Amino acid sequence: MKHKIHGQMSDSFLTAAFLSVSGGLQDAYTYIFRGKVFANAQTGNIVLLSQSIAEKNWHLALHYLVPLVFFALGIAVSEFVHIKYRKIQKFHWRQLVVLNEIILLFVVGFLPLELNLLANAIVSFSCAMQVQAFRKVNGYAFASTMCIGNMRSGVESLCAYVKTKDKKILHKSLCYWAIIIMFAIGAGLGGYFIKFFNMRTIWVSCGLLFVSFMIMFIKEDVPEIEKDVRKLEKDIKKQ
Repeated sequence: MKHKIHGQMSDSFLTAAFLSVSGGLQDAYTYIFRGKVFANAQTGNIVLLSQSIAEKNWHLALHYLVPLVFFALGIAVSEFVHIKYRKIQKFHWRQLVVLNEIILLFVVGFLPLELNLLANAIVSFSCAMQVQAFRKVNGYAFASTMCIGNMRSGVESLCAYVKTKDKKILHKSLCYWAIIIMFAIGAGLGGYFIKFFNMRTIWVSCGLLFVSFMIMFIKEDVPEIEKDVRKLEKDIKKQ
């Protein structure tokens, strides 16, 4: 019988699912409605920034530079919250991150198109806070606001399962692919709701984040499988 440990729901798949749907929606929102800027995938912004600089289009360059800067600031603020509030009792420090994210995104829903630069900066800032605070699901490293790392880990785990037939590794792979699907669903919902709610669409993300916030009040017993999976993966690499 597997030993059980007392877990915190901020690392649970359920929390990660809602965060990923929200992350996909935010990316669709800023790209489709806020001037084709990526809130989460800063690699795309770097490419477009470099292209704008090469073309000496300084106004457009600023359009992509600002979200990049605020994304970096969001990571720093999230880490500050972690350091300062990790020992508080009534709330988990990650809940404070989510609560701040909800407030910021709610404000974005009031900003007109003329303030797209500010709106994209705020969304990028909040996304960065989320991606820094939530880095594991069921003990596996993951990202709730982008897919490339999850896809790499999902394929890698699937290949490991083909070699070992170990169901724990298959579970790990399926976990990553489920998160990717949740992100895609969020992006689809974002594109759909924009037709009806325009700039208020971001409030759907606020609702999803609020569900995540409430889930984190729950305590759970989770199976201690992380060490087993890591040990097995090390053994595979040695072979």
